Amino acid sequence: MIYDVIVVGSGFSAIAVTCNLIEQLPASATVAVVGDDPGFGRGTAYRTELYLHRLNVPAGRMSLMPHRPDDFVDWLKNRGRRLQAGDFASRSDYGLYVRDTLAQLLRKRDGRCRVDFIRAKAAGCVERYNSTLAFHLGNGDEIAGKTVVLCLGVGNANLPVDPAGVPLSMRSRIVENPWRLSWLRRVASSDTVCILGSGLTMIDQVLALRAHGHRGRIEVLSRRGLAPLGHASKPPAPLPIEVEALPATISGILKSLREMAKSVDDWRSLMDGLRPVTQALWQRLSNQERARFLRHALPWWNIHRHRVAPDVFDSFDKLVSEGTVRFHAGFLQSLGAEEGRLVAGYRVRATPEIAEIRPDWLVNCTGMERAGISHSPLLKEMRRFQLIAADPLGLGIQVDAASEVIAPSRISPARLFAVGALTAGQFWEITAVPDIRVQAKAVVEAIVAQRPAPEA
Repeated sequence: MIYDVIVVGSGFSAIAVTCNLIEQLPASATVAVVGDDPGFGRGTAYRTELYLHRLNVPAGRMSLMPHRPDDFVDWLKNRGRRLQAGDFASRSDYGLYVRDTLAQLLRKRDGRCRVDFIRAKAAGCVERYNSTLAFHLGNGDEIAGKTVVLCLGVGNANLPVDPAGVPLSMRSRIVENPWRLSWLRRVASSDTVCILGSGLTMIDQVLALRAHGHRGRIEVLSRRGLAPLGHASKPPAPLPIEVEALPATISGILKSLREMAKSVDDWRSLMDGLRPVTQALWQRLSNQERARFLRHALPWWNIHRHRVAPDVFDSFDKLVSEGTVRFHAGFLQSLGAEEGRLVAGYRVRATPEIAEIRPDWLVNCTGMERAGISHSPLLKEMRRFQLIAADPLGLGIQVDAASEVIAPSRISPARLFAVGALTAGQFWEITAVPDIRVQAKAVVEAIVAQRPAPEA
């Protein structure tokens, strides 16, 4: 079948695009949503059922539709959640809200476009003579679309070293995907746990361990030993920032921001002032300066920019202060086992010294892999046919300012867009809901604007 629009993916980006398509396309239009994730729209982040796993953005900025800013807060109130716009809701509630929003749109039978949900993996893509892009599906079917929106997210990053040195009998003590929370039930209360990575996922897993009765020591190993900071209980007003007044080099920008920070009582006002202009700031940088940012400034950007709810930070900080959670800065070099325990050998940061951590469990919380082509057979196939091109810094694929894919040799008039993490090379800050929802709406508006006018 030939569809007007095909949405490829099953995470938050896909559901945001789909909801906007339902709202904006006429009843005569047809949409296919292709993805093999049974938890459509919730993704990894919003599928967790643990109440401790909280959003890192206040509820008032998490509505699925940017033109209805109170939508999520109203949804919470209607379900008896006593939360205000400045509070941090659970991720589980947000996943339910997203699913409810889609279901409500689909219940409108009159005047909405046709939407087919196809539970299958898109395995390949080719151009067709009828001005479409056709997708070969894992179930053997083929569909084609006049417009395609790629909403492919990223998966968990792999372990930084091969665990081949660990006996098979102990491999189950290595948790490669921490979001499969069943592993928590197997951890004894006094076991020592080593967590690789010190970002937001690490904090989630530390609190999940505590909620499941774990009282043992937790060793955190990351390259720099940095952890996310907390939001303020009473957020300061954002500091207005003029992008054009800033230098076009990372060193120059940092110098200017340090000067600005001296004029505010709370550094968070500076970071919150950067939030709405981050994409514009990124787009002014040359590829050389962007690469410099990724090499040197990214870890500090992450801990200041991507913060945790105030009470979550307080709970975590208490565990650090009392010594339950300990940080190690270094590079994992080897994994083995000895005397019934895992052995993680790492090079201590800025030294040639090799140290060891001997835990009962090793948990991979190094985060999500950087958006790119290598993790997706579909994207690799599309690159082979030159339907897409990789971002030069490995931040997804090349798109223009309107999120339309820049293809080296595509000849079909079919339009191809990308939304979400795949467009990080163009937009950088494009993995959180406040940014993705705006992008999804803009892409759908561009699709609708170029549809042929109905016949009189």
